[in-house]
Amino acid sequence: MAAQYRIKEIFYTLQGEGAQAGRPAVFCRFSKCNLWNGRESGRTAAVCNFCDTDFIGTDGHLGGVYDLEQLVVVIQQQWPGSTANGQGKPYVVCTGGEPALQLDDELVSALQHAGFEVAIETNGTLPLANGIDWVCLSPKGESELVVIECDELKLVYPQADAPPERFDYIQADHYYLQPMADYQPVVISSDKLQGAADSLSTSNTHKALSYCLKHPRWKLSLQTHKMIRIE
Repeated sequence: MAAQYRIKEIFYTLQGEGAQAGRPAVFCRFSKCNLWNGRESGRTAAVCNFCDTDFIGTDGHLGGVYDLEQLVVVIQQQWPGSTANGQGKPYVVCTGGEPALQLDDELVSALQHAGFEVAIETNGTLPLANGIDWVCLSPKGESELVVIECDELKLVYPQADAPPERFDYIQADHYYLQPMADYQPVVISSDKLQGAADSLSTSNTHKALSYCLKHPRWKLSLQTHKMIRIE
């Protein structure tokens, strides 16, 4: 029986965070996650209880249940112009939920055959399909990892059960701390600057910044897509 992929949404935007920040990309958000069921009633008991993403069902933009050929075509259609028009390497980010629940060798190969560089954003608790071009590993809570090599390790910070030093064994080209969302872009007048600085000192952004300064292996990643208010 041919594989069926349950997709929450597909959209074209800029990557907002991590090593690929600012890069145009087609995002393919897979439904389901193995660390939280996506329902508020289950959040407290979830391994990942701070997720801010809706990944339940198939009701988002271009969401649906696709076979392999259908899904590749829809993803292709979101990239501007031909995938061979010389306007940048076509790039697709497989995200979720947890995309490793569904992303398989056949889909990776088909997307690459269609001209795409294939990336995944994963919590690292499941084996990955072969041949993925860019692996962004984002560990959650006290979950056990099976992915220990990646292109970028992007750790949401702070997490009581997942301090950065716990992941010293991970082999990555880039190490990022991403503040657990608690900030909004603002314009601060000079007369209010001290008060703003006092507030920042207790924020997750400041905590992550301070950790990076003390441990320069790590770089700060901000969710620029939220700051500039794009999808």
